Amino acid sequence: MGAQENLEITKQGYAAFTAGNVEEAMANLADDIEWVTPGRSAVSGTARGKQEVGANWAQLAAKGFKTSPQHWFADDERVVVLTQVSLGDESWDAADVLTFENGKVIRFQTAGDTTKLERALPGD
Repeated sequence: MGAQENLEITKQGYAAFTAGNVEEAMANLADDIEWVTPGRSAVSGTARGKQEVGANWAQLAAKGFKTSPQHWFADDERVVVLTQVSLGDESWDAADVLTFENGKVIRFQTAGDTTKLERALPGD
C-alpha cells in the first residue's frame, strides 16, 4: 500500500469514529494492533488487540471525547494526524501516528497534553 491509500484509510477511520460507528472505525485495524496512549490516565498505556482498544474507546465516549483532525501527512508506512482533542472540560492539540502494514493499522500512538487527559479521565 502507498501513502495515498494509507491516508484514505485513516480519513475513513477518523470519520467513522467521529460518527460513532465503531465497527467501521475498527475495520482497518489489525487484530493485534498496539494502541499507545502516554500518561497516567484511565486509558494510558498500551492496549493490545481490538477488544482492549474498544474498551478504551468506550471510556472516552462516555466522557464525550471528540477529535477534529486539522492536518494529515503520509508516506508508505505511516500517517501522522495533527488534531484538536476535547474530553470533558479539557481540550488540547495532539499528534497521532498510525503505522501501517499490508493496508492495516498495526500501531497507533498519540502524543498530547497528558495532564489534561489525566484530569478528564483520571487513572487508578
